[in-house]
Amino acid sequence: MFVQTEVTPNPNSLKFLPGKKVSNSGPYEITNKDQFNNELVKNILSVKGVEGVFLGQDFLSVNKSDQIKWDEIKHIVISFINDFYSNGKEVVIDKNIKQEESNLDEIEQKIVKILDQKIRPAVARDGGDIKFKEFKDGVVKVQLQGSCSGCPSSTMTLKQGVQNLLCHYLPEVKEVIAI
Repeated sequence: MFVQTEVTPNPNSLKFLPGKKVSNSGPYEITNKDQFNNELVKNILSVKGVEGVFLGQDFLSVNKSDQIKWDEIKHIVISFINDFYSNGKEVVIDKNIKQEESNLDEIEQKIVKILDQKIRPAVARDGGDIKFKEFKDGVVKVQLQGSCSGCPSSTMTLKQGVQNLLCHYLPEVKEVIAI
Protein backbone atom coordinates (compact mmCIF):
# COMPACT_ATOMS: atom_id res chain seq x y z
CA MET A 1 0.00 0.00 0.00
CA PHE A 2 1.24 3.47 -0.86
CA VAL A 3 0.06 6.34 1.35
CA GLN A 4 0.36 9.67 -0.41
CA THR A 5 0.69 12.97 1.39
CA GLU A 6 -0.35 16.46 0.37
CA VAL A 7 0.65 19.74 1.92
CA THR A 8 -2.16 21.99 3.10
CA PRO A 9 -2.28 25.77 3.50
CA ASN A 10 -1.62 25.12 7.19
CA PRO A 11 2.10 24.32 7.69
CA ASN A 12 1.23 22.35 10.84
CA SER A 13 -1.23 20.08 9.04
CA LEU A 14 -0.53 17.35 6.51
CA LYS A 15 -3.11 15.42 4.47
CA PHE A 16 -2.61 11.64 4.24
CA LEU A 17 -4.30 9.75 1.39
CA PRO A 18 -4.32 5.98 1.95
CA GLY A 19 -6.11 5.23 -1.33
CA LYS A 20 -8.91 3.64 0.69
CA LYS A 21 -12.09 4.76 2.38
CA VAL A 22 -11.48 6.52 5.70
CA SER A 23 -14.92 7.63 6.91
CA ASN A 24 -18.37 6.37 5.98
CA SER A 25 -20.06 8.73 8.43
CA GLY A 26 -18.89 12.14 7.26
CA PRO A 27 -16.02 14.25 8.55
CA TYR A 28 -14.89 13.83 12.13
CA GLU A 29 -12.16 15.52 14.20
CA ILE A 30 -10.45 13.92 17.20
CA THR A 31 -8.06 15.81 19.47
CA ASN A 32 -8.00 13.46 22.47
CA LYS A 33 -6.95 9.82 22.08
CA ASP A 34 -9.46 8.78 24.76
CA GLN A 35 -12.28 10.50 22.84
CA PHE A 36 -12.44 7.85 20.12
CA ASN A 37 -12.03 4.08 20.38
CA ASN A 38 -10.00 3.30 17.27
CA GLU A 39 -6.52 1.78 17.13
CA LEU A 40 -5.28 3.93 14.23
CA VAL A 41 -6.49 7.22 15.71
CA LYS A 42 -5.12 6.38 19.17
CA ASN A 43 -1.72 5.44 17.70
CA ILE A 44 -1.46 8.64 15.66
CA LEU A 45 -2.52 10.80 18.62
CA SER A 46 0.15 9.07 20.73
CA VAL A 47 2.93 10.36 18.47
CA LYS A 48 4.88 13.16 20.16
CA GLY A 49 3.78 16.52 18.78
CA VAL A 50 0.50 15.36 17.18
CA GLU A 51 -2.39 17.54 18.34
CA GLY A 52 -5.30 16.25 16.28
CA VAL A 53 -6.55 13.90 13.59
CA PHE A 54 -9.28 14.80 11.14
CA LEU A 55 -11.02 12.01 9.23
CA GLY A 56 -12.52 12.80 5.82
CA GLN A 57 -14.17 10.48 3.35
CA ASP A 58 -10.89 9.37 1.76
CA PHE A 59 -8.18 11.14 3.73
CA LEU A 60 -6.78 11.85 7.19
CA SER A 61 -5.36 15.23 8.15
CA VAL A 62 -2.92 15.30 11.02
CA ASN A 63 -2.20 18.49 12.94
CA LYS A 64 1.08 18.88 14.81
CA SER A 65 2.62 21.41 17.15
CA ASP A 66 5.11 24.06 15.97
CA GLN A 67 7.94 22.41 17.93
CA ILE A 68 7.93 19.20 15.86
CA LYS A 69 9.04 18.93 12.23
CA TRP A 70 7.16 16.78 9.73
CA ASP A 71 10.38 14.87 8.97
CA GLU A 72 10.28 13.58 12.55
CA ILE A 73 6.75 12.17 12.49
CA LYS A 74 5.49 11.76 8.91
CA HIS A 75 6.98 8.28 8.44
CA ILE A 76 5.50 7.13 11.77
CA VAL A 77 1.98 8.23 10.75
CA ILE A 78 2.34 6.53 7.36
CA SER A 79 3.48 3.34 9.09
CA PHE A 80 0.43 3.37 11.38
CA ILE A 81 -1.89 3.90 8.39
CA ASN A 82 -0.22 1.06 6.47
CA ASP A 83 -0.47 -1.29 9.46
CA PHE A 84 -4.15 -0.45 10.00
CA TYR A 85 -5.20 -1.26 6.43
CA SER A 86 -2.76 -4.19 6.06
CA ASN A 87 -4.49 -5.91 8.98
CA GLY A 88 -7.64 -6.20 6.88
CA LYS A 89 -9.47 -3.12 8.07
CA GLU A 90 -11.51 -1.43 5.35
CA VAL A 91 -12.49 1.88 6.94
CA VAL A 92 -11.62 3.94 10.05
CA ILE A 93 -15.24 4.99 10.79
CA ASP A 94 -18.05 2.85 9.42
CA LYS A 95 -21.04 3.92 11.46
CA ASN A 96 -22.77 7.17 12.17
CA ILE A 97 -21.13 8.52 15.33
CA LYS A 98 -22.39 12.05 14.93
CA GLN A 99 -25.40 13.72 16.40
CA GLU A 100 -27.87 14.96 13.87
CA GLU A 101 -28.32 18.69 13.73
CA SER A 102 -31.37 19.71 15.71
CA ASN A 103 -34.31 21.65 14.41
CA LEU A 104 -32.96 24.40 12.19
CA ASP A 105 -35.12 27.26 10.97
CA GLU A 106 -35.39 28.10 7.26
CA ILE A 107 -32.43 30.51 7.08
CA GLU A 108 -30.21 28.11 9.02
CA GLN A 109 -31.15 25.29 6.63
CA LYS A 110 -30.17 27.53 3.71
CA ILE A 111 -26.84 28.37 5.39
CA VAL A 112 -26.09 24.66 5.98
CA LYS A 113 -27.02 23.84 2.37
CA ILE A 114 -24.63 26.48 0.99
CA LEU A 115 -21.87 25.34 3.34
CA ASP A 116 -22.40 21.70 2.33
CA GLN A 117 -22.66 22.26 -1.42
CA LYS A 118 -20.37 25.18 -2.16
CA ILE A 119 -17.85 25.52 0.65
CA ARG A 120 -17.24 22.12 2.25
CA PRO A 121 -15.85 20.47 -0.94
CA ALA A 122 -13.23 23.22 -1.35
CA VAL A 123 -12.29 23.09 2.33
CA ALA A 124 -12.00 19.28 2.17
CA ARG A 125 -9.46 19.57 -0.69
CA ASP A 126 -7.25 21.39 1.80
CA GLY A 127 -7.75 18.66 4.43
CA GLY A 128 -10.35 20.36 6.58
CA ASP A 129 -13.99 20.94 7.24
CA ILE A 130 -16.39 23.70 8.22
CA LYS A 131 -19.35 23.14 10.54
CA PHE A 132 -22.35 25.39 11.06
CA LYS A 133 -22.84 26.21 14.73
CA GLU A 134 -25.24 29.15 15.03
CA PHE A 135 -26.98 32.02 13.26
CA LYS A 136 -28.04 35.00 15.35
CA ASP A 137 -28.50 38.70 14.58
CA GLY A 138 -26.96 38.38 11.11
CA VAL A 139 -23.85 36.58 12.38
CA VAL A 140 -23.06 33.03 11.28
CA LYS A 141 -20.81 31.11 13.65
CA VAL A 142 -18.87 28.19 12.22
CA GLN A 143 -16.25 25.79 13.50
CA LEU A 144 -13.17 25.10 11.40
CA GLN A 145 -11.72 21.60 11.68
CA GLY A 146 -8.78 19.59 10.43
CA SER A 147 -6.19 21.54 8.46
CA CYS A 148 -8.34 24.67 8.71
CA SER A 149 -8.08 24.75 12.48
CA GLY A 150 -5.19 27.06 13.30
CA CYS A 151 -4.33 27.72 9.66
CA PRO A 152 -2.74 31.14 9.09
CA SER A 153 -4.89 31.75 5.98
CA SER A 154 -8.18 30.60 7.55
CA THR A 155 -9.22 34.13 8.55
CA MET A 156 -8.85 35.36 4.99
CA THR A 157 -10.67 32.29 3.63
CA LEU A 158 -13.45 32.82 6.15
CA LYS A 159 -13.95 36.51 5.39
CA GLN A 160 -13.23 36.67 1.65
CA GLY A 161 -14.61 33.26 0.75
CA VAL A 162 -17.25 32.00 3.14
CA GLN A 163 -18.63 35.36 4.27
CA ASN A 164 -18.79 36.80 0.74
CA LEU A 165 -20.55 33.70 -0.58
CA LEU A 166 -23.11 33.53 2.23
CA CYS A 167 -23.79 37.29 2.04
CA HIS A 168 -24.27 36.99 -1.74
CA TYR A 169 -26.89 34.24 -1.46
CA LEU A 170 -28.48 35.29 1.84
CA PRO A 171 -28.89 39.02 2.50
CA GLU A 172 -29.75 38.19 6.14
CA VAL A 173 -26.13 37.19 6.69
CA LYS A 174 -23.92 40.14 7.69
CA GLU A 175 -20.83 38.42 9.10
CA VAL A 176 -19.21 35.00 9.50
CA ILE A 177 -16.98 34.22 12.47
CA ALA A 178 -15.13 31.10 13.59
CA ILE A 179 -15.56 29.81 17.13
